[in-house]
Amino acid sequence: MTATPPEAAHDLNTAMGFVRIVEMDPQGRATIEYQAGQHMCHSGGVVQGGFVTGWIDAAMAHAAMAMTGPDVVPMSLELKVSFFAPARPGVVIAKAWVERRGRSTCFFEGQLLDASGKVLAKASSTLMLAERSRVEQASSKAMAGAG
Repeated sequence: MTATPPEAAHDLNTAMGFVRIVEMDPQGRATIEYQAGQHMCHSGGVVQGGFVTGWIDAAMAHAAMAMTGPDVVPMSLELKVSFFAPARPGVVIAKAWVERRGRSTCFFEGQLLDASGKVLAKASSTLMLAERSRVEQASSKAMAGAG
């Protein structure tokens, strides 16, 4: 049993405009391409900040997964995002890398770029590396009690 059924992951990727994973390096780096749509925008065609945050957060999680393998789930403990320029509809690239790795806590950084390479936002994150089996058990238990 998995905590996130494949169809749920597909739905999340679709909602976020996922295009492809460009890179997942075992050294703790990841690059993901997204398609920002008009439906993600508010006033003046500016992508809502939650999408920007989600894109960079996903890249940091993928960098952690590339570094640790499939038996570990990165869980966000802290996330800070600085917005430098508006993201607009079109291709955006989320890049992330590990800054420091501990046994169970790691520090990551990331950025969102437009198709021309302009930095739109930067982020830093503290991630806890959790055992997948424990996360899945806790999710199953919580979902059983939610019904």
